[in-house]
Formats: sequence, C-alpha cells, structure tokens
Amino acid sequence: MPIFRVVLLALAALAATVLAFPRVVPNGIGHLGSLVETFLPWLVLIVPVLLGLAWWRRSAVSALAALLPAIAWLAQFGGHVLPQAEQPHHLVAVQHNVSDENTDPAGTARKLIATRPDLIGLEELVPAALPAWDAALRAEYPYRTVQGTVGLWSRHPLAEAAPVDIRPHDVGPDWNRGLRAVARTPHGDIAIYVAHLPSVRIGLGGFDSVRRDESARRLGALLAAEPVDRMLLLGDLNSTVDDRGLRPVLSLMAAPPRDFAFSWPARVPLARVDQILTRAMTVTELQALPETGSDHLPIAAHIRL
Repeated sequence: MPIFRVVLLALAALAATVLAFPRVVPNGIGHLGSLVETFLPWLVLIVPVLLGLAWWRRSAVSALAALLPAIAWLAQFGGHVLPQAEQPHHLVAVQHNVSDENTDPAGTARKLIATRPDLIGLEELVPAALPAWDAALRAEYPYRTVQGTVGLWSRHPLAEAAPVDIRPHDVGPDWNRGLRAVARTPHGDIAIYVAHLPSVRIGLGGFDSVRRDESARRLGALLAAEPVDRMLLLGDLNSTVDDRGLRPVLSLMAAPPRDFAFSWPARVPLARVDQILTRAMTVTELQALPETGSDHLPIAAHIRL
C-alpha cells in the first residue's frame, strides 16, 4: 500500500478516535487533553483536508477513510445542529462576562434585559462601573449582590448573599471571583453561585490550566456541600463542558442541552467558556445572545424546575 495512503488512513483513524474518545489524549504533558477537549468540535476541519488530499491523489479508499472522523463528529455533535422543539420553562437566566474594559455598561445591560431574564450573573465588574450597572438594572432587578468582581441581579429576593472562596493557593485575599446567594422564587428556594475561574494560557509549556483546575476543585467542593436541593451555577469557567479539568464541577451538575452556543471570543466565537449549569433543575434551551461591549457573548438559558 502506498505510504501516502497509509498516512492518510492513520490520520483519519486518529481523528475519529479522538473525536469519539477524547479522554485517550493524555493530560500529563502540557495539559494536551484539556486543550483538545476545549476545541474538540473544530477537529471536524480535518475532514475537508483529508478529502482534498484524497481527491488530489485520486484515491477512493482514502476518501472513504476521510469519512470516519465525519461520522465520529456526527455521533458526538450531530444533535447540536438539529432544531430543538421549544419546551416549557419556569425561569430564564443570563450569564455574561462583561469585560473590565467595557465602555458601555448601560448599553450592555439593555441587551441583557431584552431577553427578560429572571436572574443575571456578571463577571469582571469593576468598582467604577458599578453605579452604571445599578442604574441600568435596578428598575427590573431590585435585588442584587456584588462580591469582588462578580455580581448577581435578580427579580426575586436574595438571601444569604456572601462571597465564596475559590482562590488558587498562590493568590492573595483580595482576589474574589465567587459568590453564593439563595433566590426566594415563587417556585421555591434556589442556591445560586456566580463564579469566574482563572484564565488559561497556551504557551511553550502547553496548555496552562493549573490555577483554573485548582479553582474548579474548590468550587466543586462548595457545590458538593450545598444544602439547598435546587442549585444554579452561572459563570465564566474558562473552558467548555468537554474539558476534563472542570470535572469536579461538571460531575455535580446536569449536562447542558446539546447546543454549541459558543461565547468566546465575541467576534469569532470558537468555544462556550461561559456556562449555565443546574442541579435538580433542567436547562431546556441554551443560546448565545448578540454581541455587547465585551469580548464574550452573553449566554441565556431557559430553566425548568
């Protein structure tokens, strides 16, 4: 068999295997597994490359092999592109990293309010902009709590509002990017967490997610100890729900709907790093909202109790 065909078949088989079983990629060297999982849907781009090479060499066998990763992708993500029937819901929640460089808090707030959410979780709030956020949101969301750089605005009364410690071990006490509050809704109490996990970096050492992973473990411990049955997590978790680094959190929460709803970067969204996750509730619909003054897109979820 020509060496070209062997290489193409090997690439097709490898791509299909990674798409179907991403955990086979080890995480011990440069957190490569987490990196692959973060951008896993985009591995489908190898399909047109393989088909192009097969066409160039006029190889029908190679063309058929190129369909292997396409089939694996459809099995993994095909449900994301199918239209979903609208389902009844009780609450609407919005999650948004508003960016600490956002120059138009009022305009951003108007876009969030347009979806008529019951709850709005925000990250990267800066003290200088808080009056603008309050002025824009206060009329429809009279209940709010801001802890550090994260905040929650609600149509329903909030109780037990307090910061939660999700700091990596090497970060000082002034780093506060997590909160917990209990929303007193007409449907009963809901424990709500708003969290902003540390950023990840791609460099010569690979995918640096050490701080993010440590923060995820701390957040997971808090969620595991939560006494209120119904729980909602709004946050910029700095990765997707496929990333094994978020397992301490994701193992405790219900899986989101099969929808891409990419949120970052806003101009050309490649991944959903902003998450709305639940326990003892169901997210029936998840969508990315129009661009605001942030480098993230807002995410909105319909939630059934």
